Amino acid sequence: MIIGVPKEVKIREYRVGMVPGGVHQLVARGHKVLIEKDAGIGSGIPDDAYLRAGAEVLDSADEVWSRAEMIVKVKEPIEEEYPRFKDGLVLYTYLHLAPVPKLTKVLMNSGVKAVAYETIQLDDGFLPLLKPMSEIAGRMATQVGAGLLEKEHGGRGVLLGGVPGVTPGRVVVVGGGVVGTNAARIAVGLGADVTLMDISLRRLTYLDDIFGGKLKTIFSDPDNIRTAVKNADLVVGAVLIPGAKAPHLVTEAMVKEMPEGAVIVDVAIDQGGCIETAQATTHDNPTIVKHGVIHYGVTNMPGAVARTSTFALTNATIQYAVLIADFGLEEAIKRDRALARGVNVYNGKVTCKPVADSMGVEYTPMADPPAGPGSVPNRRRS
Repeated sequence: MIIGVPKEVKIREYRVGMVPGGVHQLVARGHKVLIEKDAGIGSGIPDDAYLRAGAEVLDSADEVWSRAEMIVKVKEPIEEEYPRFKDGLVLYTYLHLAPVPKLTKVLMNSGVKAVAYETIQLDDGFLPLLKPMSEIAGRMATQVGAGLLEKEHGGRGVLLGGVPGVTPGRVVVVGGGVVGTNAARIAVGLGADVTLMDISLRRLTYLDDIFGGKLKTIFSDPDNIRTAVKNADLVVGAVLIPGAKAPHLVTEAMVKEMPEGAVIVDVAIDQGGCIETAQATTHDNPTIVKHGVIHYGVTNMPGAVARTSTFALTNATIQYAVLIADFGLEEAIKRDRALARGVNVYNGKVTCKPVADSMGVEYTPMADPPAGPGSVPNRRRS
């Protein structure tokens, strides 16, 4: 198979979809890998490293997309990339389609077979390709929030860890999954007063145990959220429903009651956000202020720590890239149910139920995909 890795074009997105080690694995198995020139520079990976691994480095994104049978990226394509879609192309990347109906419709109309990292899911519910970026985004959320609380950034002037004789900052984490756990870990490490909220009593019990009582665990319901958020210096939104649009658990009315200069970091913004007043922002303009509260909603937070993020991500993604390359998408999803759950769009149909439900379109199950235009024979290709 011919695999293409273009340079990311989202604002200040420095990650890259494949590292030289991944190239080496694919080339050793008889595949061809095309890398756009300077695609890895933002992650500290020069073109020479890809050449030594056996890749072909091309000068233009257009050539990478036109020659490739599978495109491996990090972030969802933006509008300037839409014209490069073609029938039968496998697109393997983060997609977060629920809040982006235009991209979904373009994928459907183009015949692209779209595989989303974030919905590849094991039988036990684990999301192996979302986990590494969730760990990074969760840790960054507290780090970013701590900086924004400084007066020079418009914040309340609160030091999260406090000092002897002065109470520490109050951090509320809404959601006890990977993002929330990592946000809480950093906040506890800084010495903050941390409250974590979730609807799973089993999860709250587990977190109470592993943190040894160093944070407060509270059941997540509207009354408890309102009480906690009202007194918070920093709120971290960390709610995830795989593939679906995030619910607005923190309402605008709750935000209005927060102290002036408090900070919200909504890590769920990729899926529409779990804070009603949050909106997607960029690394160039990362914050907005609503009701006196600073909101941070950068949709590609881990791109700021690109080298760490790239290697953490590609450690997880390469196994499925190899599987698709070896057998073609159709046979690969028959061999791996987790990968099958990652297919969001196939032959013009939405094949991920949470995405279909969020967009109000028909859901077509992907259990046994029919042959269609551009389908790959059920055998290894090179």
